[in-house]
Amino acid sequence: MKEIRGYHAHVYYSEPTRADAAWIREELDARFPVELGRWRDEPVGPHPSAMYQVKFDLQTFGTLLPWLSLNHRGLSVLIHPRTGEDLLDHTENALWLGPQLALRTDVFDD
Repeated sequence: MKEIRGYHAHVYYSEPTRADAAWIREELDARFPVELGRWRDEPVGPHPSAMYQVKFDLQTFGTLLPWLSLNHRGLSVLIHPRTGEDLLDHTENALWLGPQLALRTDVFDD
């Protein structure tokens, strides 16, 4: 069995929705023990649009996910485990809030 070492959430935004993404980011930082990644205004890696990453541990998953499910403001959010198997983590083992986006899976080595 694979070991889950934590989780990532990727909050996707566009210029018109950046203020909503900023509000989510501020609330996540205030409410949960998270590590916030930088704003990525251009696609990077498998991510097809602008986004930022939120890193959190297993213990936080049970409270962060319910909050985010009610407060994602219609934005697309990818939530995935960190097992070291990047392709599976971002696809088969991932959860989506809001519209699901097509990831660029050709960037993964595994």
